Amino acid sequence: MAQPTSPHLTTHSSGERLTIQKITPNEAGALVLRSPAVGNDDRIDDIHSAYYDNLSPALSWTARLEADAFALIVEDPDAPREEPFVHWMIWNIPGTATGLPQGIKRDLPPALKGAVQGRNSAGQIGYMGPRPPEGHGVHRYHFQLFALDGRLPEDPDTPLEELVNMLKAHTLAAGELVATYERPERPQVPPQNRDAGAYR
Repeated sequence: MAQPTSPHLTTHSSGERLTIQKITPNEAGALVLRSPAVGNDDRIDDIHSAYYDNLSPALSWTARLEADAFALIVEDPDAPREEPFVHWMIWNIPGTATGLPQGIKRDLPPALKGAVQGRNSAGQIGYMGPRPPEGHGVHRYHFQLFALDGRLPEDPDTPLEELVNMLKAHTLAAGELVATYERPERPQVPPQNRDAGAYR
């Protein structure tokens, strides 16, 4: 099971900072975020890539008893664009939660009642897995978790910029897990993922 890694491994391709670099938590102490989907080499399993099954990975984190809710943002700063590519935004995760199950769909499970999934950079609601283009090398995917002192608005069309402004006011603690992925030599893109595009 992978351990949290530094968000500053090398220079990012995009010029914009990641969300977690814009947030100053209101309390000391960081969240520890882990996933069985990320190996000791930091590589995320193929089934979580849009080249394969496009399943969101299972995640677990340290409990924060004072948290009213959690928010998770997944970004790829290595996409060739001015800002990181957003792969997933989900917020108002119950404050009692200590993780997320694998394979979260647009219709959330009962345990996540009240949570909201936003639009990724492809314009879709929910999770979009890694899909870096051929010859573009390894991309890094930053799973950024925020413990909040209150719930946020429930509009799934909330843009990242607005979400970041709300996180600045409500984040108690934060933590991240960095996973990597490179386009496989023989990708097997399922029909439902063929319109997802590249540079992700």
